[in-house]
Amino acid sequence: MGDLRPLRPDELADAVEQIELAFGSHARPEDVASEVSVMDASRTLGVVEDGRAVLTAGWFPFAMTVPGAVLPVAGVSWVSVAPTHRRRGLLTAAMDRLLFDLHDNGTAVAALWATEGAIYQRFGYGPASWHLGLEVPTRAPFLRPVDTAGLRLAEPSAAVLSPSYDAVARHSPGWWRRDAAWWGARLHDPEHRRDGATPLRCVLDGEQGYALYATKNSWSDVGPDGTVVVREVVARTPEAAARLWRFLLDQDLMRTVKAWGRPVDDPLLHLLAEPRSARARLAEALWVRLVSVPEALAGRRYACPVDLVLEVTDERCPWNAGRWRLVGGPDGATCTSTQEPADLALGVRELGAVYLGGTSLSARAGAGWVSELAPGALAVATTAFGWPGPATWSPMTF
Repeated sequence: MGDLRPLRPDELADAVEQIELAFGSHARPEDVASEVSVMDASRTLGVVEDGRAVLTAGWFPFAMTVPGAVLPVAGVSWVSVAPTHRRRGLLTAAMDRLLFDLHDNGTAVAALWATEGAIYQRFGYGPASWHLGLEVPTRAPFLRPVDTAGLRLAEPSAAVLSPSYDAVARHSPGWWRRDAAWWGARLHDPEHRRDGATPLRCVLDGEQGYALYATKNSWSDVGPDGTVVVREVVARTPEAAARLWRFLLDQDLMRTVKAWGRPVDDPLLHLLAEPRSARARLAEALWVRLVSVPEALAGRRYACPVDLVLEVTDERCPWNAGRWRLVGGPDGATCTSTQEPADLALGVRELGAVYLGGTSLSARAGAGWVSELAPGALAVATTAFGWPGPATWSPMTF
């Protein structure tokens, strides 16, 4: 079997085909080109055997918003093992190698979307954000009238969409800056992925927001039975959110609006006269792993003053294990090694889960994953790791 190593640029296209095979899919040429456009061979590990990749694991260098700051974050992706090479320890070797490589190059935080959460929790990743799948009947009434006059349809492009996206991303934990390649990935819309829907459409509310969507026409015995498929809704103001959602819900000949990956506090839920009509389904979204505990904890801000000693366990990254004194607040933080008595004991996975403010530390403690060693420490830490503002979420998988 070949060695685990960074892939060469000329090996990336084949790697994408093997990744799709491992995920039970099929790579078409336009999909391969789209994926390769955001990949970097130097950041993509692989094992190549007989000229084909049998394992891949890589990461993207993101500038991601975290509570109170923007930090370099490694977006881990393309983790796959060929069906012929499973149960041989390849995944473990690749995930451990990634952690050591990221630590060596000074990246303190990693994030991923998990195909199976049970796999990645073994490597110290915790569920750091949550999202909803929504299915709403069209014409669902709002509590107040909303005027959609002035919205306009536009050809979706980075130039048109980025002003709204960038403005929201600056203060939304879990969002990352999109360059031209990532806008290309977001707007990639081959016909075979539409499931019978129209090409991607865009509606704009000036620079206050936009919605990306498609419509899927259908008829039943009782008349129109179409579906509005929502890809992304980004709004800078409550007024823009209301106008965009009203537009999506009022499409003619459609019966249902389906939106995947919406925040748990989506304004739509609070606009509807009958919120339960949204038929929401909750799932975990972005998973976070602290590669360097002191750098990661010092890099974000905290919702209230905090001065606590954390006893951290980390089976895979020994440099994280030990006691760390976290002193911080809304204006900054420090995290230093200490021998002082610990106030809380927890694993690195729990720190990843609460890092973006989207998962409560008290919720993790309630499941038995955090031990309070000093009275009152859990309440202070839970408040501090939270973050005021909209719920943490991530608008796009990677």
